[in-house]
Formats: sequence, C-alpha cells, structure tokens
Amino acid sequence: MGSDRVLELRDVSVRRGQRVILGPLNFAIAPGERWVVLGPNGAGKSTLLQILATRIFPTTGTVHILEKEMGKVDLWDLRTRIGICGALVSEDIPYGEKVRDVVLTAAYAILGRWNEAYDLWDESRAVALLTTFGVRDLADRIYGTLSEGERKRVQISRALMADPELLLLDEPAAGLDLGGREDLLKRFSIFASDPTAPASILVTHHIEEIPSGTTHALILKEGLIAVSGPINEVITSEHMSFIFEIPMEVSHDGSRFFARAR
Repeated sequence: MGSDRVLELRDVSVRRGQRVILGPLNFAIAPGERWVVLGPNGAGKSTLLQILATRIFPTTGTVHILEKEMGKVDLWDLRTRIGICGALVSEDIPYGEKVRDVVLTAAYAILGRWNEAYDLWDESRAVALLTTFGVRDLADRIYGTLSEGERKRVQISRALMADPELLLLDEPAAGLDLGGREDLLKRFSIFASDPTAPASILVTHHIEEIPSGTTHALILKEGLIAVSGPINEVITSEHMSFIFEIPMEVSHDGSRFFARAR
C-alpha cells in the first residue's frame, strides 16, 4: 500500500457459517477524503465499520490501515491512530465519569480514568474539542446525566482527542431532534473543512445526515458495493431508487442532500 492511501481493502469478505455477509470488497481512501457509507439495513455497513475499527478480521482478503496490514501489526498501536464515534465505543463509556475525563482518557486509548497523569496540553486539547462541539460548559458534568445529543458531541470530542489519522463515525446524528442534528452536522462540517482534519468515514441510513464537505460516497447492498465514487455521482435519484427499491427523488442544494419518495 502506498503512502497515498489512508486505508485499502483488497478482496475482503466476511463469512458467518456458510453465508458471506460482506464482500468481496475492494475499496481505498486517500488522505483528506471524507466518505459516507450508505445502504439498507443488513447491507453490511456495521460489519465493514468493525473491520475498519480493527474489531474483527475479515475471513478473506487483506486490510491495510495507515500503512499497516491487519494481522501483521500490534492492533493496540493502530487503534490509538483511529478515532471512533458510535456504538462500538459508546456502550463502554462509564456513565459515572466526568465529561472532561471521558474525553481525556482517549489520549491513552482507554475508557475510565484511573491514575494516569495528564499534562496541560492534554487538558487544553480536551477543552478545545468540547468547545468546538458546543459542550464546553458540560466539562464537569457527569456523562450519564447528559442528553443523547450532548453525549454524541462528547463522543466525537473523545474520538478526536488522540489526534487520529482516520475518523470513523457510526450514525452520529441518529436519535437527535432536528435542531440537534443540524447543529451537530454544522459543527462537524466546520471542523472537517480544516486541511489538517483526519480522513473520515461516516455511516448513516439517511442522506439528510450527510455533512456538507463530504467528498465521496459508498453504497452497500446485500454485502456488496453497489456504487462508489465522488459523492455527486453516487447520491442520485437513480441510485437511491435502485438501492432502496422505491422510486425516490434526490435533491441537492450545493452542500446537503435530501430525498423523498416519488
């Protein structure tokens, strides 16, 4: 894998028993790209995300992430370079932890604060990220007392704490009301527009939840890539109608996508 790739999957498939639930897939991401992964329930989105998060190994094929090949490298070292926001991590965050510590502990890729010593740089980075995502004033609150929207913002802040080279977002806007969704997507778009921001992959069911600035899209159907490429070529009425098997009208206002049944 060349240095022009953040990740690359070659002939990757995942089998459960006799059934292939994902693949074979060939897929690569270059630095600076912001991808969205879409598809119906059961299309393989969660399985793909688990591979990219180094939580499961594929049954066949090779996975290169940040110039390391899965299976030939210490995954613990690799995981510190990947930021994750979603169910893969959120279920393990201690509800009794202070918000500031939920973010800080990501510097060591751990959950739950013990006796680690954090320097002023760590403290200031945690506060800066909480500020970016609009929850700085919650730093001393207990994580378990937050609303769903507030937790999502804290989770993204945590995912970015270790300055990752790859950011994985699993339905970050799910469960939010309209105001919460729009505010979160706007803040993420501003953050992602920074040239130093990491390459990212966002998984969602809804094209309305694709942040502006997303450059590429990959659509899965029945475990296979149905279509992928530059986002304006992928998120079309024709493709969405085929994937979701219902006539759909997709509109685009220059930065965001919207869909409705035809």
